[in-house]
Amino acid sequence: MTTMLGLDLTGRRVLVVGGGPVAARRVQALVADGARVLVVAPALCEPLRDAHRWGQVEWRSHEVREDDLDDAWLVLTATGDRATDDQVAAWASQRRVFCVHAGRVAGGTARTPATTSLGDVLVGVVSTGAPDPGRTTVVRDALAEKVRDVLADHLREGHVDVRGKRRRDEGRVVLVGGGPGDPGLLTLAGRRALAEADVVVTDRLGPVDVLDELAPDVEVIDVGKTPGNHPVPQHEIGRILVEQAQRGRVVVRLKGGDPFVYGRGGEEVLACREAGVAVSVIPGVSSALAAPAAAGIPLTHRGTVGALHVMNGHDGWSQAALVGLRDATCTVVVLMGVSALGELASRALEFGVPATTPAAIVERATTPTQRVTRASLATLEATALAEGVRAPAVLVLGEVAAEGLLAPRPVDSPDASDLTDRTMAW
Repeated sequence: MTTMLGLDLTGRRVLVVGGGPVAARRVQALVADGARVLVVAPALCEPLRDAHRWGQVEWRSHEVREDDLDDAWLVLTATGDRATDDQVAAWASQRRVFCVHAGRVAGGTARTPATTSLGDVLVGVVSTGAPDPGRTTVVRDALAEKVRDVLADHLREGHVDVRGKRRRDEGRVVLVGGGPGDPGLLTLAGRRALAEADVVVTDRLGPVDVLDELAPDVEVIDVGKTPGNHPVPQHEIGRILVEQAQRGRVVVRLKGGDPFVYGRGGEEVLACREAGVAVSVIPGVSSALAAPAAAGIPLTHRGTVGALHVMNGHDGWSQAALVGLRDATCTVVVLMGVSALGELASRALEFGVPATTPAAIVERATTPTQRVTRASLATLEATALAEGVRAPAVLVLGEVAAEGLLAPRPVDSPDASDLTDRTMAW
């Protein structure tokens, strides 16, 4: 028999053994819950390296030892090596510390439920007998949709897994805009597409937590790019999408933001159409809009500015953007511009944009590690260097980026009583 409990991990040590993507996804949730996370692994994947660099987790760079469990309230082991994970689970059991065994659920003394957030309510489903992650995911999704149907009256039918009902010649590709990072900003249509997927081709950006919700037999192909490192070139991504669909599979291309806003979604659609593969697009919340909103920056504001210009930092300035910024007639949002901050600022100053023009850089927007750095155009590069600004980040330039443009409500405002860490009352 399994009893479901809500654990308050705030300020309490949680040991995570393993440095790979599975451990990274668990760590992100633990950090959001306020736990003191200790990661033990000889090496870390990029998200965990970033979490350590930002001071969110402690890291011990060695193979796990029994004394690493000292003072732990909870242990999660996800090394990918069955013998190591079994040993960690045995140590935890001897110490009477609950342990989640990612590689063999039955080998641990605790289970991670399939969860979804409904406002300020967290809904979780866990199997009580033999581990059955596929069924718990289906039940979780069906329950969540029924609740949303009652509360919002905007869902027409339940959430079901229909993958087994297709003919093998019905392969297709669905480009899903995942939004800026918070899984709550992934649309219902996007979640439905993921529930039908046989294959998910994913980036490093966007709501990677939803990969934990996939059925066990769904294949996940990581084609993520980092600044200056593109291990899977764009033409190869197109080939993967086409090849998988031609095998009769439903392929979801999960992208951060919106597929058609600097997401190269148009190229992927063309690759599919040229190969005769059915393809569709589910829009997503672009970080160009979400990041400023999450930072409390209105891109247009009556009496201040009424136009918006979105640009790719790699491409440099357009005449229209420079004129709009110089004359204070538009807000400029720059995506993928961290590596070019100095050049962008210098060029704008040369063109005559005022040195005092407000700027804001929003890093990791809508995630628990979101950070906003403010400067003027003249001090932009130096401030970013001093603060260690890193991609992914969105740059906002213009009067709306001025700190204090909107006055925050008092904390005790009735309208602000249900705020989360990533929501601001303005």
